[in-house]
Amino acid sequence: MDNFFKLEKTSEDCKARAGTIYTSHGEIQTPVFMPVGTQGTVKAIAQKELNEIQSQIILGNTYHLYLRPGTDVLKDFGGLHKFMKWDKPILTDSGGYQVFSLKDLRKLTEEGAEFKSHIDGSKHKFTPEKVIDIQRAIGSDILMVLDECTPYPSTFIDAKKSIDLSFKWASRSIEYFRNTEPYYGNDQFLYAIGQGSMYPELRKEYLNKVIDLDFDGYSIGGLSVGEPAEMMYEITDLCTGILPENKPRYLMGVGTPENILTAIELGVDQFDYVMPTRNARNGQIFTTKGKINIKNAKYKYSKEVIDEGFENYISNYYTLGYLRHLFISQEILALQIATNHNLAFYLWLTRTAREKILSGKYRQWKNDFLNNFNNIV
Repeated sequence: MDNFFKLEKTSEDCKARAGTIYTSHGEIQTPVFMPVGTQGTVKAIAQKELNEIQSQIILGNTYHLYLRPGTDVLKDFGGLHKFMKWDKPILTDSGGYQVFSLKDLRKLTEEGAEFKSHIDGSKHKFTPEKVIDIQRAIGSDILMVLDECTPYPSTFIDAKKSIDLSFKWASRSIEYFRNTEPYYGNDQFLYAIGQGSMYPELRKEYLNKVIDLDFDGYSIGGLSVGEPAEMMYEITDLCTGILPENKPRYLMGVGTPENILTAIELGVDQFDYVMPTRNARNGQIFTTKGKINIKNAKYKYSKEVIDEGFENYISNYYTLGYLRHLFISQEILALQIATNHNLAFYLWLTRTAREKILSGKYRQWKNDFLNNFNNIV
C-alpha cells in the first residue's frame, strides 16, 4: 500500500531517518522501539502501563501464539488485539527463528519446516502459507515472512543455500498474502526478511531479489547472533544503502542502547529486543547516566530516584534504595518497577532520537549521549 509509510526527514549529516507508519490501529512514529510481547504479554508489565510509557507498538510471536493459546482461541476472541485488550499496532515475527533454534527438533525442506513443540513434543509443520494464515488469525498489523535464520559463523555455501530457500519461501509468502484477506477487517502489511549471513555479496543478491517483489517493508535479519558489533554495523550499513527509501526498515533482535543509536544513524527505523525486560528481571537498570546493577550494596542507602533524566512516574518517584530492597527481598514489585523503567528508557531513547533527527542535531546528540552513558557505571 502506497500510504503505509511516509518518510519525513533524513538527517543532513548521516542516514538517520524520521518517518510515520500508518496502520488500522494507529500511527507509529519512527525511529521506534517495539517491546517484545512474545505470548500476548510483555513480561512484568500490564498493557495499561505500556500505554502510560508511550509504547506505540508491541511484538507477538507466531510460533508461541500458534502453540498457546492456538489460532482457534484467537479467532474466537476476534484476534490478539481483543484477546489481550491492546488497541495499538502489533507486529508478529514469523516464528522462524524459534523453529530453527530447536535444532534437533526440526527438519527443513523446500516445502517448509517440520518441528516438534518444545512444550509437549507434538509434531507440527510451518509452510510460508501456513505462517501467513496464523498471522491472519492473530490479526497483527505487520506480518513477517517465514525464513531461515543463518547461524554465525556460516560457510559461504551454507549461506547461499539458505538465501535460495528463504527467497522461495518469500516469493510464496507474498503471493499467498496478496491472494488472501484479513480476518477482522483491519489492514495488514507484510515485511520481507533480509538474510545472507556476513557475506556482502549474498546480502546484496538477496535484498535486490526481494525488493523486486515489492513488500510493504523490509527487515534485516540474521544479525546479533554472535558476530562482532562492527561487523553488524557494516552489514546494516550495506543493507540500508540498498533498501528503498520509501519503505520502513526493521533491524530484528537488536539491541543495546549503543546498537540502536548507531543503527539509527545508519538508516534503520524499527527495533525490538528482549534486553530491557530480561535485564530488568535480573536487576540491571538502564538510566540516562549509564547501567546500574541495583543489587550492588552501594545503593542500600541511596535516596536518589531511579532516573531524573526523562519524564516517567516510576523512574522519578521510587528511590534506588527502595528498588534494591525489593530485589534483595525477592518481591514481585521489583520486577514490575524495573521493567516499567527500562522500557520507558528505551522508548524515551528512540523518541528523543526522532526529535534530534527532525531538529538536524542527531549525530552530535548521539555521540554526546553515548559518551556519557558508557563512561558512568
